[in-house]
Amino acid sequence: MSVLLEVADLRRSFGDLVAVDSVSLQVESGETYGLLGPNGAGKTTTISMICGLLEPDAGTVTVCGEPISSRAIAPRRHIGYVPQDLALYPDLTARENLTFFGRVQGLSGDALRSTVGAGLEVAGLDGRADDRVEDYSGGMKRRLNIAIGLLHQPRLLILDEPTVGVDPQSRNAILATVEGLADEGRAVVYTTHYMEEAQRLCDRVGIIDQGRLQAEGTRRELMSLIGEGDRVRLTGSGDLDVVAHALRGLGGVDSVVRAGSGLDVGMADARHGVAGVLEAAATAGLVIQTVEVVEPDLETVFLHLTGKALRD
Repeated sequence: MSVLLEVADLRRSFGDLVAVDSVSLQVESGETYGLLGPNGAGKTTTISMICGLLEPDAGTVTVCGEPISSRAIAPRRHIGYVPQDLALYPDLTARENLTFFGRVQGLSGDALRSTVGAGLEVAGLDGRADDRVEDYSGGMKRRLNIAIGLLHQPRLLILDEPTVGVDPQSRNAILATVEGLADEGRAVVYTTHYMEEAQRLCDRVGIIDQGRLQAEGTRRELMSLIGEGDRVRLTGSGDLDVVAHALRGLGGVDSVVRAGSGLDVGMADARHGVAGVLEAAATAGLVIQTVEVVEPDLETVFLHLTGKALRD
């Protein structure tokens, strides 16, 4: 994998307000990077500088090895930006919107027609291609917005809350599209106010608050920052004290706690250790009735680092 986006020590102030304070991050090809933060945390300002729409006071942005700035036009060809606010012409059809934006990107002739057809397929709008966008549902507009961002085949796609206000079916379609982008080798920067989307899509997550990147990493790396691990909840019949004693001596087990008619077994990685826990519990005489693996989520980390819920 190669680094497609490199952000180094970005800083931007508006008067006395420091909106972005020494933010650094990298995103590799085939990786989806979630940038999460409460309202006013600095996400939009950071994205604007990455896209070259806003000049930083300090720091650099490099995409595919080329420096990005508000004055450099050519390097932006590597970037596809899908803003939260819909960038569509409502009185045009989907085909006409795609054709217009394709021409803006310098496409023409057979290449343009082929790209427009592929965009309609990505958006799932083949059957509504010649209907005006003003007659589309919110989800259809969102999908078309993403297709426009992909017209010029960018190496880096930035998606700013692409599922806001859409129906569940369209939301699932959008998430499936994003999953496919990483498979194609693109780098994706994804912002959202839905934690479950970040957990489903993002290989790594950066949590930004008060203009600073407070932490970043995989879910497990972030959970290690606050000392949270997985839990395996066992219920069944048998001598729970004997079973608990046996499990405490098992490698990979951090803690064993009585919980009503069962046991809560704390582990760093339950996915790889649960089989050994079940075998040891059965050997110690537990007739297992139920097994539940509880993995801590990103919301726990987010609350710990920011003191706020993601949608605040």
